[in-house]
Amino acid sequence: MVAQHNGQTRPAVVLLSGGLDSMVTAAIAQERGFDLFALTIDYQQRHRVELDAARNIASSLGVVRHVVLPLDLSIFGGSALTADIDVPMDGVGQDIPVTYVPARNLVFLSLTLAWAEAVNARDIFIGVNALDYSGYPDCRPEFIKSFQDTARLGTKAGIEDGGWHIHAPLQHMTKADIAKETARLGLDPGLSWSCYNPQPDGRACGLCDSCRLRQKGFRDAAIEDGINYVDTAD
Repeated sequence: MVAQHNGQTRPAVVLLSGGLDSMVTAAIAQERGFDLFALTIDYQQRHRVELDAARNIASSLGVVRHVVLPLDLSIFGGSALTADIDVPMDGVGQDIPVTYVPARNLVFLSLTLAWAEAVNARDIFIGVNALDYSGYPDCRPEFIKSFQDTARLGTKAGIEDGGWHIHAPLQHMTKADIAKETARLGLDPGLSWSCYNPQPDGRACGLCDSCRLRQKGFRDAAIEDGINYVDTAD
């Protein structure tokens, strides 16, 4: 699908965290013909190295504009990513882990929506996934659908122009599928960062949920990851 309107390419805003999923999502949006505006939220996350990853990805893709927006969620706390709480290192469990940041995607999508309306974009891309993930409630398809309805009801563009399209192209992919997309799209996976617990020497821990999911995905896809880990999960 090539995004055109009256023969012109259309703008889209992509939520670019600097992680693997957001990188692949941005490249897919670009492949579909959108002119990309990339939004990265600096929420004082402990894995701040992903901010540099987002800058590198935005540069490599040649986005129209990349905004790194400061939003200090450490004031609220409530998550191992924003407070002095240990990141779990014992594997992906069944319960929502303490790395869940309260309402993060709801907050981030609202900010993405605001910028999209300002630049006259009607398409938003987010790299959420509901298969190989940590069980966060704001990654589920029903949440994305609900937010799209809310965006239509709560914005001038939604009322006057007929609505929004919230794209989640990775929603039903496995991590192996996503790893394979890096090869298909010609992306360097080493530009992205996934670890929640980066080590003092600059390496990924290898044992947090995000590292485990990423390693398994690349292993299952038989593709080189490009990330240097302290430990390698089984």
